[in-house]
Amino acid sequence: MATLLQVLPALERGGVERGTVDLARFLKRAGHRPLVASAGGGLVAELEADGITHLALPLASKNPLTIWQNAARLGELMRRHRVELVHARSRAPAWSARIACRRAGTPFVTTVHAVYGGYDYRLKRRYNAVMASGDRVIAISDYVAEHVCEVYGIGPEVLRTIYRGVEVGEFDPGSVSPERIAKLQAQFQVPPGRQVVLLPGRITRIKGHLLVAEAVARIARDDFVVLFVGPDTPGSSYSAELHAKIQALGLAERVRLVGGTGDMAAALVLADLVLAPSIGPEAFGRVSVEAQAMGKPVIAADIGGLGETLLPATTGWLVPPGNAAALADAMDLALAMPAEARARMGEQARAWVREHFTAERMCRQTLAVYAELLGARA
Repeated sequence: MATLLQVLPALERGGVERGTVDLARFLKRAGHRPLVASAGGGLVAELEADGITHLALPLASKNPLTIWQNAARLGELMRRHRVELVHARSRAPAWSARIACRRAGTPFVTTVHAVYGGYDYRLKRRYNAVMASGDRVIAISDYVAEHVCEVYGIGPEVLRTIYRGVEVGEFDPGSVSPERIAKLQAQFQVPPGRQVVLLPGRITRIKGHLLVAEAVARIARDDFVVLFVGPDTPGSSYSAELHAKIQALGLAERVRLVGGTGDMAAALVLADLVLAPSIGPEAFGRVSVEAQAMGKPVIAADIGGLGETLLPATTGWLVPPGNAAALADAMDLALAMPAEARARMGEQARAWVREHFTAERMCRQTLAVYAELLGARA
């Protein structure tokens, strides 16, 4: 049994945070003693309900003085709990953890969850470089791994690619009750008899909402509705621009912003087609994977790590980023698919996710990385 500490800024709801919780639970089931340090958040209660210790530290702070103070605090916690390995998932906590680990001679692992901007600037590049300074460096996609290798010179002896995973028990169409689906239909005010096209994700420019509106305007058929499902920032300039675009194109009945949901699995069951049309590089493509886990075909932009998440013409379609005409053609093709063909694509998508993108697989591969540094203890 090994005592293994993960550090991250906070434990609010998000992909990085969910992966942290999934790994902590897996480590406990495997007989280890997982610890998580963060500034706290909504997932702390979930961790503690499973008997996993959370250590509260102000790790979200980027203040250099706080980072140094956190290094001392982490060092003390590592001694008290006899931590044998530390795994950092974000830059500010990674600096504190790196200092503490170097002082204690403790193995240090990082996971690079993004291609961080500003690496052309010396100070920013130096700040970002901590994520490439682990004894092992995990990248969440080949796209991220290539970036880390190119920018920071990390070689294959240190670098490992481990895709993020989803809980296939949670993202299983058979686990979603009709009541949950009916509740969302009412909440989203889905018109009867319409196919549903879903774009999950926060309302930000990179997610491609404007591009989708342009694509919908090119499609002649009117038997579908597009739902933008995700939190919006009231008063944001992008949100205002998006609303204006929808009105200008006469799409108010075909494209709608419906807000966020705490039940994404049910939202995906409701969908006939899921979009991931990002206009800028994504490190991975969690939406694409979750949708395929639910047996839904996906149209994704072939950019960043998104292209690694599906099998073109088998589980979905890849389109050139920023190309409204190509997106419209793919949407038209998908919406015209016979039910049998769509069901077959859905089964292939579920099999693809079960083979490559489960939380169990992610956790087992991460534990194998720990074992490289700890030997038989992991």
